[in-house]
Amino acid sequence: MNERQAAATTGAEHLSGGKIPGRQGPSYNLFRFGEPSIPILIAAPHCGRAYPDDVLAALRDPDQARLRLEDRHIDAVAQPVASATGASLLLAEAPRAMIDLNRSVEDVDWGMVRGAKPRPMRHSLANRRSRNGLGLVPRRIPGMGEIWRRPLAKAELDAWIEGIYTPYHTALGHELERLRDRWGVALLVDLHSMPPLKRSHPQDHPAEFVIGDRFGASCDPGLVDLAIRYLATHGRRVAHNRPYSGGYVLDRYGQTARGIHAVQIEVCRSTYLDARLDQPSARVGAIAKLIASLVRTLGAEVATMGRPGHMAQAAE
Repeated sequence: MNERQAAATTGAEHLSGGKIPGRQGPSYNLFRFGEPSIPILIAAPHCGRAYPDDVLAALRDPDQARLRLEDRHIDAVAQPVASATGASLLLAEAPRAMIDLNRSVEDVDWGMVRGAKPRPMRHSLANRRSRNGLGLVPRRIPGMGEIWRRPLAKAELDAWIEGIYTPYHTALGHELERLRDRWGVALLVDLHSMPPLKRSHPQDHPAEFVIGDRFGASCDPGLVDLAIRYLATHGRRVAHNRPYSGGYVLDRYGQTARGIHAVQIEVCRSTYLDARLDQPSARVGAIAKLIASLVRTLGAEVATMGRPGHMAQAAE
């Protein structure tokens, strides 16, 4: 954890786990700000920037891969939001170039892997992302083509899953269950960033935020409507499920019948990064303040959804 992270999470209980093969340090960090004041977990699965040297050497263009694949510095937004609201915070440290935590573990492009492979898999929802180059281990980026200089060894893939993927999802699942057991209900805010959306016509003003709920499958519609109305009321352009409806994380953890809701929030990088979409700008504080107010609003609403019946069910 760097100095900025330490400053942003002062007073928090700090839990870490996993291991990035080829590098010292954990593959994720989890922060809890005392007794949870709201039943919300903020997670940033694509904010990791801890690249092993051999991974950087294997990338054809490391700088471009970083800019295109990372949710660049979204942790600079997530940390002050969690600190201000008391929400739990889960940050990935391993980079998305190594393994995409928002994909199914089965979503592998086996054409990029050397060594023993499973029997050929039929096209299915489980491997739909790998077919366009952005599966569990990204292979191609639109406009860049192939991102790796060499194939990935099967042993490397297994080590990345064991050290990065499995520990992150174990921590995510356990923290949501902990919040649900405490409140009878929990909300996952899966926080991402997106490149500026293209205009459909010269007068178009594309969305700065996209709220995704898997087209109603992962979250109570009232919570989603509240988030959209909140951002719009504060003068922000917001879209619903277009072009990002959420991915594997929402499919896996959005279990509304059990009182666990999951929503994805995409934040346009131009709202908090510099002109190169590389480093945090002076606007990052204002975006963090806006999202913190949104999280408080959602937290107050979610807390009212917890009922004694849910609490009893959680303890069974």
